[in-house]
Amino acid sequence: MSTTARPSVSDRIAGAPISWGVCEVPGWGFQLAVDSVLREMREVGIVATEFGPDGFLPDEPVAKAEALEAAGLRAVGQFVPVVLHDPGHDPLPEVESAMEALTVAGATTVVVAAATGVEGYDARPELDDAQWDTLLANLDLVTAAAEARGLTATLHPHVGTLVESGEETERVLAGSRIGLCLDTGHLLIGGGDPVQIARAHPGRIGHVHLKDVRLDIAERVRAGSLTYTDGVSQGMYVPLGEGDVDIAAIVGSLENDGYAGWYVLEQDTILTGPPAETGVDPLADVRASIDFIHNVRPSGGPAVTSADASGDGGRSDG
Repeated sequence: MSTTARPSVSDRIAGAPISWGVCEVPGWGFQLAVDSVLREMREVGIVATEFGPDGFLPDEPVAKAEALEAAGLRAVGQFVPVVLHDPGHDPLPEVESAMEALTVAGATTVVVAAATGVEGYDARPELDDAQWDTLLANLDLVTAAAEARGLTATLHPHVGTLVESGEETERVLAGSRIGLCLDTGHLLIGGGDPVQIARAHPGRIGHVHLKDVRLDIAERVRAGSLTYTDGVSQGMYVPLGEGDVDIAAIVGSLENDGYAGWYVLEQDTILTGPPAETGVDPLADVRASIDFIHNVRPSGGPAVTSADASGDGGRSDG
């Protein structure tokens, strides 16, 4: 077996516009200008980013790639919420459109979520078995389409979508061949165990969204006494190391298994106005998360940011 150098975790930290409050949900909050967000990503040392919602970057694929290149950032992937459970709806055109831009920009991963078909993440229906069969079949179609373009397709368990819980995530893993975007916050909020998922299915994880969550607020969202949006507004997401997700255990488990993909820092935030006016600075929280991940020491061992070596690199998407 050949041995190739695996970039350190520090070299695989990516950003996402949601950490700056930029979101696809109408009325989410004050939306910062793209130039400000990309500039701050580079200021804090982030080397790559996901695209963000439609309209954040230019729509045209070449222009989108050029905007990131001009900002000194690599493209990582894109979050694509798409209806997968409706037999009368073909999700492939939406996903193909996203994948065209990802391919032009040299990205590696398309991150789909099982959208309900209505705006927002505050309510969702229950699927019957036939709808589940359609969802799983469509995930395999998305996987094949991504492979044809040289991309990795992953499914993102997400609160308020049709795959949010640990049980639903397991159903996807058992019933389809799509990879998993391990979102450490959404899985916990949805009642799953991100540490257990990381340990049980390391070979299926093609992408990681690192989030930390206050469990006291997450439990209220899970119980339905607080909407997801209100939970975010009340500070459910916090910088890495300040919440109740065992980030060190997750990163350590993945690194020990040879994961060589990206760690996308995401702290879902709702801004009420410009940081200069409100005093709420998303960049400060991003800095805190980066400082934490640089010093992660799982199980008392050495920091995981030191360079190491892995095997064939077959799971690398970074």
